[in-house]
Amino acid sequence: MKSFHFRPCGNLKERYDEELRIFETDFGRAAAIIGGLLFFSAATLLCGSYIVYIFNIIAISSIGALGLNILVGFTGQISLGHGAFFGVGAYGAAVLATRFGIPFIFAVPAAGFIAAVAGMIFGIPSGRLKGLYLTIATLAGQFIIEYLLVHWESLTQGTMGIILPEPQLFGISVVDDRRFFFVVFVILIIMILMTSHLMRTRYGRAFIAIRDNDRAAEGMGIPVFRYKILSFGISSYYAGCAGALWAYYMTSITAEPFNVGLSVEYIAMVIIGGLGSIAGSVFGAAFIVVLSETLRWLTDTIMSLSIIQGMELTLAAIRELVFGLSIVLFIIFEPRGLAEVWRIVRSNFRLWPFSY
Repeated sequence: MKSFHFRPCGNLKERYDEELRIFETDFGRAAAIIGGLLFFSAATLLCGSYIVYIFNIIAISSIGALGLNILVGFTGQISLGHGAFFGVGAYGAAVLATRFGIPFIFAVPAAGFIAAVAGMIFGIPSGRLKGLYLTIATLAGQFIIEYLLVHWESLTQGTMGIILPEPQLFGISVVDDRRFFFVVFVILIIMILMTSHLMRTRYGRAFIAIRDNDRAAEGMGIPVFRYKILSFGISSYYAGCAGALWAYYMTSITAEPFNVGLSVEYIAMVIIGGLGSIAGSVFGAAFIVVLSETLRWLTDTIMSLSIIQGMELTLAAIRELVFGLSIVLFIIFEPRGLAEVWRIVRSNFRLWPFSY
């Protein structure tokens, strides 16, 4: 009598540890490792300093976008103060490094904790406010922090700014673009793994439950206010770490970059990349950084032509128009962002040559 062996159809999981895996197959794990090694090799050997600089900015922005996506995409809490928490992290690292001599490896996470405390304080209104009202409350927090960064001169040096010492890691200077590239991308990979594991824990599932229906989540026994405050704290921690890395990379900081425009840029990153998607945070950060650099290059090139001298304001307005138009087009044509585009492309390769 013949025996028949049936193979499971679909991606079926029988144990909880299978559900918690980041890579479902050994091939996916090997492909990620090989792809990462190729990326690091190409960036350090083939790319010029300017391209490496863009990669570094993308990595720093990705860390901040990951934090905002935890708050907005996974928990459903809208915030327009992310740029301010980015600035708190930058100034936190600067003050710790210049006044207390804290080394780079400890100043970055410490600055993240300082920003997390600030985020949890300004996240308190989320207990009673939702939607537009919460957005206005976080916008008020943005303006309050901006004011403090400029006028608390005894701590932030006001408009004079702060010059940071040269970052060192285990006695090795990482002030060079290529050395900083390795440091910031290793931190980004750690942050991605932390976020992926967080979303698989009861905390991440509670965030998603609050986003979908906070009243139903409260009825299930989830302390909604506590988890909202926790989400603000985690999001601000990511922003603080990103701000600290940015401050060390730029070597000097002032309060001007940490304005509402930076918060809007981070909102654009998570919308274009994909709300509630870890990969979308990286895609969105890369898109916004590359778009900004491209528009800056085009604007500088056109302004350098002697034919159109005096059109600086018009060109700056066109740059902002293109930036805003790209956000609107993504919302209209692909509201799930670049993460959904990547999922479709990956599925097509997986199903090739079949069309279904």
